[in-house]
Amino acid sequence: MTIPLPGLEVRGSKTGKPIMALLDLLGRTWSLGIIWNLHSGPATFRELQQRCEKISPTLLNTRLKELKTLQLVECQEAGYQLTHQGLNLFDIISPLGSWSSQWAQGLKEDSK
Repeated sequence: MTIPLPGLEVRGSKTGKPIMALLDLLGRTWSLGIIWNLHSGPATFRELQQRCEKISPTLLNTRLKELKTLQLVECQEAGYQLTHQGLNLFDIISPLGSWSSQWAQGLKEDSK
């Protein structure tokens, strides 16, 4: 699978629109999870693997390469961390955390 770049055909779209490239990226297994888990601070490969519920090393390595190429993650002395663009993206997806908690609570209450 190729890295979804704006301006190029991506999975599900031939237009190359930036939003379609982003949706392709975020729809990949563990892409959002890695961004979510790096928001709590830098992490070594092994630490990040633990934060991501023991994601396979092969998949984590693949996703990190994609996220680094797309300038959302960088590797510094302290480990992998979100770039400025990665932090901006996290700010956009962060409200999903509180929404999902409310949603889960509503489902739990409705099942009683």
